[in-house]
Amino acid sequence: MIEVKNIHKSFGSNHVLTGIDAVFEPGKVSLIIGGSGSGKSTLLKCIVGLHEPTQGKVYFDGDEFTKMSFEEKVPIRKEIGMLFQNSALFDSMTVEQNIVFSLDMFTEMSRKEKVERANFCLERVNLAGKNDLFPSELSGGMKKRVGIARAISMNPKYLFCDEPNSGLDPATSILIDELIQDLTEEFKCTTVVVTHDMNSVMGIGEYILFLFKGQKYWEGSNQDMLKSDNKELNDFVFASPLMKAARDTIKQ
Repeated sequence: MIEVKNIHKSFGSNHVLTGIDAVFEPGKVSLIIGGSGSGKSTLLKCIVGLHEPTQGKVYFDGDEFTKMSFEEKVPIRKEIGMLFQNSALFDSMTVEQNIVFSLDMFTEMSRKEKVERANFCLERVNLAGKNDLFPSELSGGMKKRVGIARAISMNPKYLFCDEPNSGLDPATSILIDELIQDLTEEFKCTTVVVTHDMNSVMGIGEYILFLFKGQKYWEGSNQDMLKSDNKELNDFVFASPLMKAARDTIKQ
């Protein structure tokens, strides 16, 4: 479980986050949503330690992450899997080498064990046998799946995904969502996803945190969202005629 308490983040005079509280539970896909500039990516970076909060605390399973030294944070960071928006694969490395990279850095596994782990992760993302391909030989969706394979290579307790469906077609986006949901259930991860994809919100939004102008304006499940009278939430989620029509149909 991850808890954030009263998180503030400022860059000079620019106050990006103001008093954010949230609880992200294990075995559940949690989404952080909001418009551009709402602070969702900044919040994610504060949680994983890429940004230091100006004020507030972050807890991983009851341990206060924000007060730890760099050395004290290392064991928790080893349990974090991260999927970046652009997949962040090393272009000069093969698929297998990209996945094994974290294992080389943080484990004492033998070469055989690392390859076996890479093969297992590739099978889980339906890319078995693609070990020797380079990122330039992969489609956008395949790159995201390799990024997920690398993220789960260390068998993480905590999985973070930043805009996992960015740049993907709708069908591939659904596959990525289903994969994230399946892996969350399989590994009992505490999964946090930053997204603006409303299909993801409706498909896998077990817990949704909605940010507006750097503040928490609403939280709940995707089913709760359909019944919400929060104006800012409704203006954001149901901005498109198709989403509005879907909500109205469900409410009837």
